[in-house]
Amino acid sequence: MKDFLKHIVVTIITLESRLVLKKYKPRIVAVTGSVGKTSAKDAIASVLASASVDGRRRNFTIRKSKKSFNSEIGVPLTILDCENAWGSIFGWVKNILRGAELVLFRNDYPDILVLEAGVGKPGDIAWIADLITPEVAVMTRIGDVPVHVEYFSSPEAILREKARLVEAVPKGGLVVLNHDDARVMSVVDKCRAEVVTFGFSPDASLRAEHDKVQYHDYKPVGLTFKVAYDDGGSIPVNIMGVFGRQHVYAALAALTVAAHFRVNMVEAAQAIEAWVPAPGRFRLLDGIKDTVILDDTYNSSPAALEAALLELKSMKVKEGARRVAVLGDMLELGKFAIAEHKRLGMEAGSFCDLVVTVGVRARYFAEGALDGGLADGKILQFDDARTAGLYLQNEIRDHDVILIKGSQLIRMERTVEEVMAHPELKEQLLVRQEAEWGRR
Repeated sequence: MKDFLKHIVVTIITLESRLVLKKYKPRIVAVTGSVGKTSAKDAIASVLASASVDGRRRNFTIRKSKKSFNSEIGVPLTILDCENAWGSIFGWVKNILRGAELVLFRNDYPDILVLEAGVGKPGDIAWIADLITPEVAVMTRIGDVPVHVEYFSSPEAILREKARLVEAVPKGGLVVLNHDDARVMSVVDKCRAEVVTFGFSPDASLRAEHDKVQYHDYKPVGLTFKVAYDDGGSIPVNIMGVFGRQHVYAALAALTVAAHFRVNMVEAAQAIEAWVPAPGRFRLLDGIKDTVILDDTYNSSPAALEAALLELKSMKVKEGARRVAVLGDMLELGKFAIAEHKRLGMEAGSFCDLVVTVGVRARYFAEGALDGGLADGKILQFDDARTAGLYLQNEIRDHDVILIKGSQLIRMERTVEEVMAHPELKEQLLVRQEAEWGRR
């Protein structure tokens, strides 16, 4: 019965969404990939909303996908500007009526929709692409073993599914690709629209150079880098409160899209500096005992975790302090799960001073950490995130740097809550703080 009702709701709000798009004709930017979708989407929306167009003091009106509304429910909800009603029949009726209002009456509607397109099963991207027909499509990063691969025959099958989004962009539109990911670049031949690339590669159309971490004493406080163009120009960019190249990639994607919309690039760079990445996306948080928490708890996949570990490894650490990796299960990897957990556990064990695992699959992190050279006494294993956090309160030392990461359902934000310096701010700083998540 529940599935039947869901099917009815999805059918109605999808029909309303088609009618709304036909009526208001917003320009659409769609973002897909296995790593960095939400950060790129947020950065793009921030830039387009903040900078002037063609030198005129006019800003676009923007609506972006809320949180990670990237599914057969989330995309229509964004188009209709509705909230997820979860299990509330009254809430879904209200959403349907909101859609009807947009269809039947004239309303103010955004100039641009910035939508996130996710993959949970075969056919998801094809369905979204058919609904929205984007003017601009952005592909962030895929990686060798993407998240959700459990539901596909192979990583290549996921790539083919995601490529349907760039294939849907018509001539006159723009496809924006991460040049540093060979899998992403393999879709170039599928594109009808102009292709522009971004990355650290010298061959990228828009590239980051001279990226550095800014520190105050021993603590990282943000990033600085230059964005170079094919015509020889460059713009300096600073992003505070974050750490990691994934935020540089998001900024590059945003600036590339901004150029397509004829946004003033100096103002676009300034808008990036004001952009605040969403909770759980490699945010820097203060921890107890004057520690630094690298909060990357939104989700996890092999590519994302590998990038996070490389960032942890490169960080400056105060003398006597330690690098600590707190790693929860990576879900939906299917036949790749054991090998990928072991491989990344080995990477963590090769340089971390302490590895803490959370979950059944994460035990293979522990095996890998041993193979990586970390002593058995420096590897701790727990079944749930909160218990791990409570134990860490006594285990961590002054000035330690602590990476915390895991898949959504492992709820690694609960670990962060137990070791953050200001838990009273958790609703503003941590992911999944809504009442519905609190009941899970």
